[in-house]
Amino acid sequence: MGREMILVLDFGGQYNQLIARRVRECNVYCEVHPYTMSLEEIRAMEPKGIIFTGGPNSVYEEGAPSYERGIYDLGIPILGICYGSQLMAASLGGLVTAAPVSEYGKTEVKVDTSSKLFEGVYENTVCWMSHTDYIARVPEGFLVTARTKVCPAAAMACPERRLYAVQFHPEVMHTVQGKLMLSNFVLKICGCRGDWKMGSFVEESVRTLREKIGDGKVLCALSGGVDSSVAAVLLSKAVGRQLTCVFVDHGLLRKNEGDEVEAVFGPEGPYDLNFIRVNAAERFYARLAGVTEPERKRKIIGEEFIRVFEEEAKKIGAVDFLVQGTIYPDVIESGLGKSAVIKSHHNVGGLPDTVDFREIVEPLRMLFKDEVRDAGRELGIPEYLVSRQPFPGPGLGIRIIGEVTPEKVRIVQDADYIFREEVAKAGVDRNLAQYFAALSNMRSVGVMGDGRTYDYAVVLRAVTTSDFMTAESAPIPWDVMTRITNRIVNEVKGVNRVLYDYTGKPPATIELE
Repeated sequence: MGREMILVLDFGGQYNQLIARRVRECNVYCEVHPYTMSLEEIRAMEPKGIIFTGGPNSVYEEGAPSYERGIYDLGIPILGICYGSQLMAASLGGLVTAAPVSEYGKTEVKVDTSSKLFEGVYENTVCWMSHTDYIARVPEGFLVTARTKVCPAAAMACPERRLYAVQFHPEVMHTVQGKLMLSNFVLKICGCRGDWKMGSFVEESVRTLREKIGDGKVLCALSGGVDSSVAAVLLSKAVGRQLTCVFVDHGLLRKNEGDEVEAVFGPEGPYDLNFIRVNAAERFYARLAGVTEPERKRKIIGEEFIRVFEEEAKKIGAVDFLVQGTIYPDVIESGLGKSAVIKSHHNVGGLPDTVDFREIVEPLRMLFKDEVRDAGRELGIPEYLVSRQPFPGPGLGIRIIGEVTPEKVRIVQDADYIFREEVAKAGVDRNLAQYFAALSNMRSVGVMGDGRTYDYAVVLRAVTTSDFMTAESAPIPWDVMTRITNRIVNEVKGVNRVLYDYTGKPPATIELE
């Protein structure tokens, strides 16, 4: 039996990859493709089902994203979400207009539980709404299967043609029974077996990489973080000694991290791969001198990374492929496709226009962080590496507000080390997705002993999240925070104040800059 898959057609919303994530949680393989994909390409993929995503447009505006009507005649089940539901309605003869009352946030929805999509769902359930348009009239042959106080068609269905649509977002956690709804669509309406596992992804990725790379030489950008580590081991399994991992110590790593990475992936480590460490701190500091704007720092660090890789590639001979541990939150936040740019990641939007490699390979590009960790476990990577908290490619360069200097790097390294040590000692780290110290650009007056100080304020941040697309600030116990604060102001030279960032994502990003 061949692999079953659900195709997600992307119409430009911020949470589109969450749909793929939820589908995979049903143990069904899923891919996201732009809505510009042709009907012939869709037929060739033979998807078991199609999902239209949300998007920022109004279907009745000139030039709004659309799709040819032939897609509804393929006999493939289709689920439209938010904009996707309005597109389905408008394409098939319904009416979509500006809503008299917009709906945002958690909303009580009354559903028809006799609809296959809502089997097992409470008749009155809470869903996440985000729309200013609505379906004023459903197309002929469709039934209204859900409504709210102000939305007459919160969902519609044409069971005979296996066409379904919901105005809300079942993919986000705020829709209480959203996972069940998507499971109903994938397993009951599309008839998928639900037998795809992360092991399947690893096996297929290894096979695909072998075919793609052939006898070519591969250079892997290894930072020692979870993403690049999993990418490195995946490539090592696929092509062995054709792979050279280059670890660039840009002087912006956490305390002692450079030596820790070398201990794991270097000659004395457990992995059969070529390892090169490049100590390039002075080079990066020189490029960053006087630069204060966050996006410029990201771009500079990203470009310098690539230039170092190019230089190392020339030393070892012709290299065909550059491997990076890019994951989907990196991609969507960098504004690729139709989504808005939030920030550039050094291994996505931060790439220079010209790169001296035949091709860049990103085997984890379609995965979320927890899926990357699962892939690492399938590859046999030790748990302490797999469960390591994320660390951005630009490193401490984006945890220092304003200009980056060696002195500021020392301050944030020492403060971060104390923060992580005390959090782990207290056992609080088990509930945290990411936690770190950053350095503000604020200096203030303090008193230490009998003297006046004028030093920096360190900012501590800790968050909980399942997918890194949204996050909530974590409540660190007060006694733990007191110990951390006392240690930082007493042990880290140049700091006289410690602050804690309670802001969630959104409106903030997880990183401070």
